[in-house]
Amino acid sequence: MSGLKFKKLFYGLIALALLMVTGCNIQGGTTTVSSDRIDAAEVLTLDSDADIFQYEGVIYKTNIDWVEELSLTKDVQIGEIQTKNDTNTDFKNEMSNKLPVGTKIFSTKERGDILIVESKGKIKKYLAIVEG
Repeated sequence: MSGLKFKKLFYGLIALALLMVTGCNIQGGTTTVSSDRIDAAEVLTLDSDADIFQYEGVIYKTNIDWVEELSLTKDVQIGEIQTKNDTNTDFKNEMSNKLPVGTKIFSTKERGDILIVESKGKIKKYLAIVEG
């Protein structure tokens, strides 16, 4: 009989531990996961000469050394620069501070966080700037 009681107690403790771990993971996941977006004002405060544009609420920036070294393949056109804003930091989607209006924006086959822009016969790579 004591062996049966021990097994029941053992399984009960395992079940209790699993519930506690699961409960902690669910609660911790909701409070620690955050990928807040950085706006144009924050990027330009850190680098006043940054070459940026906004696409789908995310700021993209070029001239980042490690991004420039990547070998990326241009995929499909996903948009184009609609407006240029070089006077303030109030950015809207498809707005840039240096790229001319009409510049085409392409996705890349290799990465979802880097977009390619074709402007004046040159290819530029832009990285999504997000907090994580």
